[in-house]
Amino acid sequence: MKSVTVDSPAGTITYTDRKRWLWIMSMVYPLIGVTGVIAHAWSEHEIGVALPLLLAYTVIPFLDFALGEDLNNPPEEVVSELEADEYYRRLLHITAPLHFISFFVAAWWVGTQSLSWWAMLIMAVSAGMASGLAINTAHELGHKANMFDRLIAKIVLAVPGYGHFCIEHNAGHHRQVATPEDSASSKMGENIYAFAMREIPGGFKRGWQLEKKRLQRRGVPVWSLQHNDVLQSYAMTAVMQIGLIIAFGWIMVPFLLIHNFEAWWQLTSANYIEHYGLVRSKKDNGKYEHCQPHHSWNSNHIFSNLVLYHLERHSDHHAHPTRHYQSLRHFEHLPTLPNGYFGSYMLAYIPPLWYHFMDPKLVDLKHVQRDADKLNILPAKRAALIERFKLKSGDSAGDTSVAAAA
Repeated sequence: MKSVTVDSPAGTITYTDRKRWLWIMSMVYPLIGVTGVIAHAWSEHEIGVALPLLLAYTVIPFLDFALGEDLNNPPEEVVSELEADEYYRRLLHITAPLHFISFFVAAWWVGTQSLSWWAMLIMAVSAGMASGLAINTAHELGHKANMFDRLIAKIVLAVPGYGHFCIEHNAGHHRQVATPEDSASSKMGENIYAFAMREIPGGFKRGWQLEKKRLQRRGVPVWSLQHNDVLQSYAMTAVMQIGLIIAFGWIMVPFLLIHNFEAWWQLTSANYIEHYGLVRSKKDNGKYEHCQPHHSWNSNHIFSNLVLYHLERHSDHHAHPTRHYQSLRHFEHLPTLPNGYFGSYMLAYIPPLWYHFMDPKLVDLKHVQRDADKLNILPAKRAALIERFKLKSGDSAGDTSVAAAA
């Protein structure tokens, strides 16, 4: 294990990242979709293609439960040295081509094997789940100032067909996070399926509008393939997917449609659980307070963080967006998910279960203190939720602003 040593006013500090080599799990995890192909080929039973879904939605939640949480933080004095270590950045660069390998292997298997309709469906969902991880890789790279990292982010977003993500996420979601105006922040009482109906089209629309404004400020035509980052990524997606249809025939059409939606659904699932019901307060000048760690749901569960480049330490990420994954911190008294992301997704997919576990946690948060005006509540369910949880509420601008923005 490599240690970092720095001198500080408090003396010499030495820190060893005990997860240094374990981050390789995040690098290889995008190949999870390939495990279904291997299982099918080895067993000669079509049900083998379901292995990626079994691993993601049963094995990983169990491991998160069994292994528990990691509450350790790197000392602040060593963060600059830790983030200057090129090892962590190289892992992200190696991860990028693995997304393409996983995608093309799945497409090749569907295109060359005589699969039943249900096996093709499972393959498409599994491949889409794996491609959704490309958005996570792009998420980490797209937040960095390095132009090469941002270029890789744009390229890797071609796999899930989500080329608008970086600008929509950085300039849109991070500015409006935990407010009623944000299409990527879910409201208390809003189920994940209703959320998806506004989050997915809202992300496409906001991403395009932000890119349009960026290009207009530069005096560049919006439809310029040379300058429009969103169009460039979409063009790569079109080339790949049309090429697959030409190579393997029309079986690719349903495969790609399901694959694309499932990849987008992975992001929607993450967005849903990351900010459910949380809201930033408005200041006297009408602007929202700066995003704080308690405006995001956090998870320190060990295993799923190790395969997601610390995505689940989301509270520190939103408070400090440029902070690298290896140095994201845990804070006390944060909104905390009951399991890692995969286990939390399973709860979210069954809305009554999600409400049962999450709504009581939400209203009892330290900074909320059962005050409805400190929650992002779905207007249609506001009165019922206030009554159910006996929440405090005023008839001030806090109520009308939520209703007006919905």
